[in-house]
Amino acid sequence: MIARGVLWKDISSSLISVVLGYVLGFVIALPVAIMMAWYKPVRFIVEPWIQFIRNIPPLAYVPLIVIAAGVGRKPQVIVITIACFLTMCITIYQGVINVDETLIKAARVLGATDKDIFIRVIAPATLPFILTAVRLGASVALTTLIAAESTGAVAGLGMRIRSLNNSFESAPMLLYIIIIGILGTTIEKLIKHLERRLTSWQEKREI
Repeated sequence: MIARGVLWKDISSSLISVVLGYVLGFVIALPVAIMMAWYKPVRFIVEPWIQFIRNIPPLAYVPLIVIAAGVGRKPQVIVITIACFLTMCITIYQGVINVDETLIKAARVLGATDKDIFIRVIAPATLPFILTAVRLGASVALTTLIAAESTGAVAGLGMRIRSLNNSFESAPMLLYIIIIGILGTTIEKLIKHLERRLTSWQEKREI
């Protein structure tokens, strides 16, 4: 695959799509999850749609996104963004909504504003859930890659796997599958290291 001149091009193309979709998914998921947990009207409107779309496999709506956005990187980023957003939004929402109500009431009694409660109470309590969402989102971004690159992609790990499958080239196809696994493991290790640094105060059960 190196001799064909496609290996590094496929890896870089997929990484760009994954990073863009992943970052956009997180940036959208964080405020939406907080608003869902904090404001009931927002929850009643948004949550049913999130639960509905979350149950649809990305492969099902990829053709519609390609029709709407055209071919190239744009539909790939959109599909990965949607998949990451759904996973991270639900995880962060569960973290915010499970914050001990006593802490919030105590902060209000002491005169804290909504801004103070978010910064001093909700943010620290929700940080482990946010980091879990970050880790899950990275996994979802990679697993969605095959679907995202299944239509209209000119390069990428997912596109190449599909192309190699059509030509029955099992050895290079296995290589690309292993590369996706290595990328996923590397990203997870980095996020776990970040998690240990940011949540060192949290007590964890030793296994």
